[in-house]
Amino acid sequence: MSGRRVGFCLSDKKRRRMNLDAFAHFCAVHGVEVVEIDLTQPLIPQGPFSVIVHKLSDLIVEAEHDSQSQQLLANFQSYVSTHPDTILLDPLPAMSQLLDRFASYRIMSKLHNSLRDWRICSPPYLEVQTDSDLISINQTVTAQDLSFPLICKTRVAHGSVSHEMSLIFSASSLVDVRPPCVLQSFVNHGAVLHKVFVIGDKHFCVERPSLKNFPSGPCDRKTIFFNSHHVSKPESSSDLTALDEQMPCLPPPSSQAVAALVRELRVQLGMALFGVDVIINIHTHTLTVIDINIFPGYEGVPQFFSSLLGHIKSVLDTQMSAGPRGPCAGL
Repeated sequence: MSGRRVGFCLSDKKRRRMNLDAFAHFCAVHGVEVVEIDLTQPLIPQGPFSVIVHKLSDLIVEAEHDSQSQQLLANFQSYVSTHPDTILLDPLPAMSQLLDRFASYRIMSKLHNSLRDWRICSPPYLEVQTDSDLISINQTVTAQDLSFPLICKTRVAHGSVSHEMSLIFSASSLVDVRPPCVLQSFVNHGAVLHKVFVIGDKHFCVERPSLKNFPSGPCDRKTIFFNSHHVSKPESSSDLTALDEQMPCLPPPSSQAVAALVRELRVQLGMALFGVDVIINIHTHTLTVIDINIFPGYEGVPQFFSSLLGHIKSVLDTQMSAGPRGPCAGL
């Protein structure tokens, strides 16, 4: 089984959420050996690995200010660079860009042109980098066609802080903005979020609760601070998700449009394991992309184990037929 050894490098929280022990047993039954990687120990004796599945988001973020994390990340990168036949799911540069909402929102804004035929778009947004930007922010909001209310999200798209968001209803409330962050026009979507979970060439749509509709345009309402985790979990029940009025059900996302979106993002991101948050505009019924997530939780995805193993095996089969290869890729 030496040619079918898959290393997993996950945080304790991620390990528990995906039930790695059960997945490892499932893989063993199907002829694939799963090895948990300990980054605090030398990696070469733990290998070799045909594939490494990882979510090093914590480490990448912590490495910016913590020397121990820097060293662990450097050790991992050194191993990867000296073992070019090991395939990473997913490549570190691809994952790193999704940790920065400035970078991921630039990717989303390009989708409007590449997927125009499918009526897929992303709301206009604004990067707020420093406190000095706040002086001119109101003029920029108007110039770039942003409209109130605005949703404000942290620049860092990982960790508990990244789920802390706010809804801003007027120019006078822009004082509540805490840079660095992203301001995005809020789109009324009937309190329904569609989470698209991608596993290689497969994808799954799961419906979740989301923010209710708000009147368009500026008003004197105070800024609403909320945690997106609390709003959009499967079991969430919040005043923010309760529609104030009776409105007809929106149509589900077009399966063809979602498939086109996933195909485009796989190419743009160079990734195989990610999630996309989409909503349906209540006025135009346009499919609207509002976030991209690294190696999400996959809650509610049927046959998650078999889908993930299926993708890993297809990667292993491609690897074996291709023979020795160059730098790591994730698809």
